[in-house]
Amino acid sequence: MSYSNNNIIVRIEHVWKKYSKDAIFHRSLREDMLNLVKKRNTQKQELYRNEFWALKDISMNIKKGESVGLFGPNGAGKSTILKLIANVTYPTRGTIKVNGRVAPLIEIGAGFHPDLSGKENIYVNGAILGMTIGEIREKLSSIIEFSELEEFIHMPVKKYSSGMYLRLGFSIAIHSSADVLLVDEILAVGDEAFKAKCIDKIRKLKKEGKTIVIVSHDKHLLEQLTERIYYLHRGEILA
Repeated sequence: MSYSNNNIIVRIEHVWKKYSKDAIFHRSLREDMLNLVKKRNTQKQELYRNEFWALKDISMNIKKGESVGLFGPNGAGKSTILKLIANVTYPTRGTIKVNGRVAPLIEIGAGFHPDLSGKENIYVNGAILGMTIGEIREKLSSIIEFSELEEFIHMPVKKYSSGMYLRLGFSIAIHSSADVLLVDEILAVGDEAFKAKCIDKIRKLKKEGKTIVIVSHDKHLLEQLTERIYYLHRGEILA
C-alpha cells in the first residue's frame, strides 16, 4: 500500500496462525521450545497432528483514522485477526505492530467480573482499556447513560443478559481514549434501537478520526461503516 509509515497504526506482515483441534495439548515442553526456535519453510512441516491454519500469510496495513471491515464465512479467520491486533493471542509466524492503544469488543462480557456490579465493572474494564481512575470517574455518568442501564447498574453482571453485556461493554469502549476500536459481530446482539444507536456512534467516531476495525457477516453494514473491506476465506485474503 502507498500509505506512509508514519500514518500506519496497524501493520500485519505475513502472519500465520495455527490452532489445535485437541482440547488438551499433549506435546512436551521440549517440543514446544524446539518449535519456537526452528524456522521451517513448508506448511506441512509446521503442523502437528490435529492442527490447522486459521490464518495463512496475512498482510494488511491500516492507517490512522481509517475504518476497515473484515467479511467472510465462519472459520475465515476474521475474529482471529482481531484477537491478534488486541494482543489476546500471538502469531505463529509473521509480525504485528500496533502504534496506539486498542479497545477490543471481540467477545461479549470479556473483561467483566461476574460477581461485581455493572458500575464496578466499568472501573475494571475501563482500567483494562488503559483509562485512569480519574478518566473513569469523569466519564462514569456518560457511560451509564449511553448504556441505558441506570436501573441495573448496581446489579452483579452475572445476572445480565447478553444484550445488557453488549450495552455496557460498547459504552465503556467508546468512552475510552483508545486509538483503535475493534468490533466483532457484537452489533448482531441486542435490540434494533440500541444497534442503531451504536452504528450512529461508530459514524461519529469515524468523523473524529478514530481507527475502527469491524467484523460482520452483514456486508451491507460494512459497506455503510467502512472505507474498505477485506474478504477472507479459510484463513486467506481473497480480495
